[in-house]
Formats: sequence, C-alpha cells, structure tokens
Amino acid sequence: MRRLLTLAKVYWPRLLAAMFLMAGVGAMQGFMARLIEPVFDRVLRPESAERPVLLFEWPFGGGAVHLNDLLPASIQNVWTMVAASILMVFLLKGLFDYFGNYLINYVGLSVVTDLRQRVFDHVLRQDAVFFGSNTTGRLMSSIMNDIEKIQVATSHLLADWLRQTFTAIFLLAVLMQKDWRLAVASLTLLPFVLIPTARIGKRLRRTTRSAQDNAADLNEVLQETLSGQQVVKAFGAERLESERFGRAAANLKRANLKYVLQQALASPMIEFFAAVTIVVLLTYARSQIKANQMTAGEFSSFMVALLMLYEPVKRLTGIHQIFQQASGASQKVFEYLDTKRTLADKPGARELLGFTREITFTDAYFRYPGAESAALDGVTLTVKAGEVCALVGPSGAGKTTMASLVPRFYDLESGTLAVDGVDVRDLQIASLRRQIGLVAQETFLFNDTILNNIRYGRPDATPEEVREAARNALAEEFILAMPAGYDTVVGERGAKLSGGQRQRLSIARALLKNAPILVLDEATSHLDTESEMLVQAALANLISGRTVIVIAHRLSTIRRADKIVVLDRGRVSEIGTHDELVAGGGIYQRLHDLQYLGPDAALLEAPDAKS
Repeated sequence: MRRLLTLAKVYWPRLLAAMFLMAGVGAMQGFMARLIEPVFDRVLRPESAERPVLLFEWPFGGGAVHLNDLLPASIQNVWTMVAASILMVFLLKGLFDYFGNYLINYVGLSVVTDLRQRVFDHVLRQDAVFFGSNTTGRLMSSIMNDIEKIQVATSHLLADWLRQTFTAIFLLAVLMQKDWRLAVASLTLLPFVLIPTARIGKRLRRTTRSAQDNAADLNEVLQETLSGQQVVKAFGAERLESERFGRAAANLKRANLKYVLQQALASPMIEFFAAVTIVVLLTYARSQIKANQMTAGEFSSFMVALLMLYEPVKRLTGIHQIFQQASGASQKVFEYLDTKRTLADKPGARELLGFTREITFTDAYFRYPGAESAALDGVTLTVKAGEVCALVGPSGAGKTTMASLVPRFYDLESGTLAVDGVDVRDLQIASLRRQIGLVAQETFLFNDTILNNIRYGRPDATPEEVREAARNALAEEFILAMPAGYDTVVGERGAKLSGGQRQRLSIARALLKNAPILVLDEATSHLDTESEMLVQAALANLISGRTVIVIAHRLSTIRRADKIVVLDRGRVSEIGTHDELVAGGGIYQRLHDLQYLGPDAALLEAPDAKS
C-alpha cells in the first residue's frame, strides 16, 4: 500500500476530496441513526411534540445541536422537521457517495494503470537473460491477472473502505454520546472478531500467492499450446495438451477453494458475536425502560446505531481479506519492478552517432547463465567497415552468441567488444542499436498492416519511403496483389503470408532503417528454392554498402563473403575466403563436402555401408 500511495501522490487533490466526501457519507449514516430517537419519542408520541428535537450533543458539556435551530420557523412542526431531515440526509448521502466513489475509482484506476505501464516498461527494458528466466505466460499473468487483483483493491474496495471506516467512526460517536458505558460494554466482543480475522488475512495472503502462481501456470500452458498449435496438431498431441491444461486448471481450482474456505470464516464469527451482543443489550434495555431510566426511542436509536456499526465492521473485515489477497498478488508484480537491469547505460555513456571503422572482438569470453561450458572462449576478431563477414561452424559453436553480442543483447564476462574503438559498454545502448539492422531466422511480424510492419523501426517514414524499401526487398509485387495492398493486416506473426513473403518484409524493414551495420541470422534457412532465390536477390540490395555479419548454414549463401570465420566450441578455428578454406582441409572443407557431396557420399564411406 505504501508503494501504491507513492504512485498516488500526483492525484492527491482528488484523493483528498474523495476522503472528505466519504466522511460526509459516514456523517449522514450517523445522523440517520440519530433520527430514530425523535421518530419514536416525538413523532409517534404527540404529547411530546413541543420539545425541541435534539440532533447532536457535544461530549464533555460542549453544548447541543437541535434540529429546530437548523430549519426555518415555517416548518417547525415535528413531523415536518423529521421528514425533511430524513429526505435531506438521504439526498446528501447519495450525492456524497456518488461523487466520492467516482473520485476514488478515478484515483485507483489511474494508479493501477500507471503501475501496469511501469511494470511493462521495466520488463520491456530487461535483457535477454531475464526473458530466458521468465516465461511469456508468467509475465503476461503478472501484468494482467496480478495487477487486476490490485486494481480491485485500489478502486472499488478503497472506496468501500473509506465509506465503511467513516461510517463506523460516526456511528461510534453516536453510541458514545448516547451512553458511553453501554457502548464500551457492547464493543467488548469486538477483539474476539478482529484478532481471528487478522490471522485469517495472513493465511489468505499466502493462499492468494499460491492461487496466482497456479493461474500463471495455467496461462503458460494456454500460451504455449495456442502458439504451438501446428506442432500440437502435427504430432496428434491434443489429448496430451488437454490433460496438461486440465491439471493446471484443477490446481487453480483447489487453491481458489482453499481461499473461499478461509474467507468464509469471518462472516459467521461476526454474526454470532453480534447476536450475543443483541441478546445482552435487550435484557439490559428491558430493565432500564421498566425503571424509566431510558426511553424506547433512546434505546431504539442506540440499537439501530449499534446494528449499523456491525455492518461496517463486517464489511471492513471482508475488505481486509481482499486487501490481503491483493497484497499476495502484488508480490510478483513488485518483484519484477525490483529486478535490476543487468544491461543499462553507465553514467556518462557516449552516444554513437555513426559507424566508420571496425567492430573488434578482443579475447571475448561469454557463458550463458547456468551453462557448464563457455559459448565463446577467447575469441579475437576484427570486422572492418564495408566487409561481409560470415560465421559458420557446427551447432553450438558460438555463431548466434557472437551476433547477439554486437547489438549488446548480452555483455561479455571478460574481454572487450568495441565499435570504432569504443567498448560497447561505454556507449548508449539505444544509439548502438540505431546503427544495427537485424534480419533473423525466425521473422517476427506484428498483427498489423504491411505498411506498419515495414516502418516498425521508423514510424515517421513516409509511404513513399516504405514503398521504396518494399521494392528494393522485391516485396511490392506480392503486396500489391493483396486485397488491401499495404493496408493488408498480416495476422498473428504474419500467419497470412508465406515464409518468403515474411522474410522479404523483414528485409524491407531493415532497408528502411538504413543502419550501417547489418546482422543476418540464417535468413534463408527455412525457404524453398524459389523463395530463397528471391530473398537472396533482396539481400543483395540490403547488403550493398553495409558492414554485414551473417550466420550461415548453407555455404552457398556465403561464397562471396570477404571473410569467413569458422567457429568450433566457442573458439575461432579458421579464417579465410571460401576458396582458401575449401583448400585448407579443416572444418570448413568437411562442411563443404557434406553439403555438396550429400548424405549418400557420406553413407558410402561408412564402415557398414553394404549392410
């Protein structure tokens, strides 16, 4: 709550106004209880009609406020005064409640919206290690479901909490004014309700955290199954996924039922102790009225005020439990907010305004968190401006790791990576990434128009600049054949397009960004021959005049590279041109022979080929 109140500082005028209005609601509730006495003792007893109607008496001899003093002389009739007062009290209570409730909800919803935006922005700026440790489903569950719990507590429940708190205060004042000894005696059972309720609240916090974790598991299964629905169908795994979803849903059901059982304990306790109090009070009032020590109207007013007081007490215990639920849900949210960014601009970081000379790896060492061996182990390499440098090697050799280090998705553990002689850790991350274009193996397109997908990195680009990039990427022909052209929505992850079409849009996006450094992560590996030829032609336009680091498994795509770097187990094994490496008899030659001679040739050389 303290952290949420920190976010609420900017809304303090509305919050303060809401508190005053809710105090007004509580005061009207107190006056409603106070008006019971004149109804019983004056309106229903005409012989007492001439005495002034007491509305409120200040404690410790501070004087009294009579209803006659507040109303014009023309309506001094008792029934008229009481009736007008009842109508006025209900009218004011309704107005105070309406505007106070709106202001509280405005503040609560604004605070939660700010919190959700802050969590999203913080998560968005985390590095690749963070996303490797936290699944998409769990992050989505926290940003949506956990914050939804907080939203309920800070909007609807906060309004109710203020309303019931002020109501309890004013009703307690009425009770103390009537008979403070009787009031104290009536409230002696209250601790027997509040103490167990507080203990229940602590258990509810733990139960809620467990329920939210189970909801995150369910969300994770749902997200994975829907994202990988083609794999599920291809392997006939619908039943398996249904069972996984069923188990996660059953776990969530058990956690929610546990929460319901714990939450339901408070209400019966309050009602039982309230019944005990009423029986005791009725016995006491019976003797007092017989002895003419108390009128029926005074007791009725006291009794109504007491019964009205138990309602806010009951509501406040329920609100306390839901606040505990929100507290449990908030743990993960604030845990994400408290996660420190491992990749951040250091104080005084320089802005990289351009790229002119070289990218240099010097004794670079990197190991993924939790991995036993290093992904890069002492790599030293220089890529000069304007060069096309290809990275090849067996799977796990470190190719993707090197390419990921250039835009600083990760930081080296030791050694240096410099751009134009400046360590990337001394550069502003945003300025570094502005100099780098990326075409990945898995092209990601947003469920938006083709136009917006191409200009994703340059939202200010003109339609003509977008069309020029599409033409150079050899994409305009299929774009114009679409029903809405550039305004065609491509579907989730570009589902309405073929692999080659998605890849050419990705190339158009990189062309429009016009960055001097380009990273190509096996951009043609999943394409058929015709699509590969089109993409290769588009890549030729993209590569022209740029410094390119290309990861390749198909050696035919890198024959004309200025420099081919062969990696093996995180180390540089060979460097040279295509012709030099084919003649060198090393790893590259073996990869070349395997691809060009094919698996049949490899089979003929195997010892058991005849069998």
